[in-house]
Amino acid sequence: MKAVYSGTFDPITNGHMDIISRASRMFDEVVVLIMRNPKKHCMFTEEERMNMIQKSIEDAHLSNVSVVAGAGLTVDMAARLGASAIVRGIRAVSDYEYELMQATANMKLNPDVETMLMIAAPEYSFLSSSAVKEIAINGGNIKGMVPDVIVDEVSDKMAHTII
Repeated sequence: MKAVYSGTFDPITNGHMDIISRASRMFDEVVVLIMRNPKKHCMFTEEERMNMIQKSIEDAHLSNVSVVAGAGLTVDMAARLGASAIVRGIRAVSDYEYELMQATANMKLNPDVETMLMIAAPEYSFLSSSAVKEIAINGGNIKGMVPDVIVDEVSDKMAHTII
């Protein structure tokens, strides 16, 4: 079985990597799907995000994980990629409410693609890409929040970001 794990990953965090790693043990193949979201202004280009994710999955030795970029509806991209499941991580009740609405809409759009919600590991329940960017922009240490292989890349980019 193939699953997609979608998001903007701006940047990818250790919380994302935890979900990817756990999903990779449950599915034959996991595709990390960078979705274009016109409502979000990303700090990293799509190419930068793809490279950071690729480095992170290689560093974690996740041989059944790949990364692609897409646009439109996630459920449509999942179907085009031959995935039977969409994996989503949830950290809090607010995430659950949002993901429940999305999963229900996806069921109406394509009942052949299931949504699987995975609970964030406790050590990552506070972690978001937004929090990482805020900390890094203000000179804070993001080690342990993003994969080690991209700490310098994220810190350097954020150090040159004007807020």
